[in-house]
Amino acid sequence: MKIRIQHRTTYRYKESVEFGPHLIMIRPREGHDLHIESSILEITPAHNIHWFRDVNGNSIAKVDFTAPADQLMIYSELVLQHYDTNPLDFQLDEGAVNYPFVYQPGSKSELAAFTHIIYPKDTDALSVWLTQFWKPGETIETLTLLQNLNQHIHDTFTYQRRDEPGVQTPAVTLQNNSGSCRDFATLFVEACRCWGLAARFVSGYMLCEATEAGGASTHAWAEVYLPGAGWKGFDPTSGILIGAQHVAVATSRDPEKASPIAGTYTGPADAALGIEVDVRVVADDPVEADATIAAA
Repeated sequence: MKIRIQHRTTYRYKESVEFGPHLIMIRPREGHDLHIESSILEITPAHNIHWFRDVNGNSIAKVDFTAPADQLMIYSELVLQHYDTNPLDFQLDEGAVNYPFVYQPGSKSELAAFTHIIYPKDTDALSVWLTQFWKPGETIETLTLLQNLNQHIHDTFTYQRRDEPGVQTPAVTLQNNSGSCRDFATLFVEACRCWGLAARFVSGYMLCEATEAGGASTHAWAEVYLPGAGWKGFDPTSGILIGAQHVAVATSRDPEKASPIAGTYTGPADAALGIEVDVRVVADDPVEADATIAAA
């Protein structure tokens, strides 16, 4: 499947301000299942740009601005080929087919950071909520357990787009019974870690109709490390496994560290007038979809 992604973010100010360094994380993660055919990145005002990969292998542009301005605009256009069309085309190692299981020593140390709980104060509430899916002493197919959790969040929680930055803690999402895609992904990740599974937060784009997932084309979901299959994605907002309609940009152990754009400016406290985010995701084949949103 060929996909075109256009992503424009514009910050406006009532007077010229000085911009500090910005980190931009909007270039998809290439691999055997995804290849970038062409890319355009336009940024104003004047700047210098340097690319690097962070500890998670995410592609990041570090932008140092050389001139003040009353507007900051970042525009990205990408054309890519996505080859992962069947999300169920994988096999688990025999020892991981059923849960509970233990990661082998060779990978356990590498995965330790992804089993670490980010919100320890929420563990008690989360553990009680998770008893509906699995109780100690029971055995269940690993994929069934994860799909049950994925589908339950989709079926019983109310999607609510939130424009403010950051994520809700799992306890807040449980209490409100609602959240954004990034809140649901965070809940799923922490739930898996409570079970001792390695999980990470993913941000990216989603090809969808306007009625799906709140009409969002920037999106967030979760990945779980399953022996034999590797990192497999689950989208609790849509209740599906990750396939060709999802384009991963960034992965992170901590959901708060996967922001597409991060930076500062120096100027009057009331200088900021607002932000506009316009995203268009179009599949050239076999289907077409696009969406324009204010924020994910």
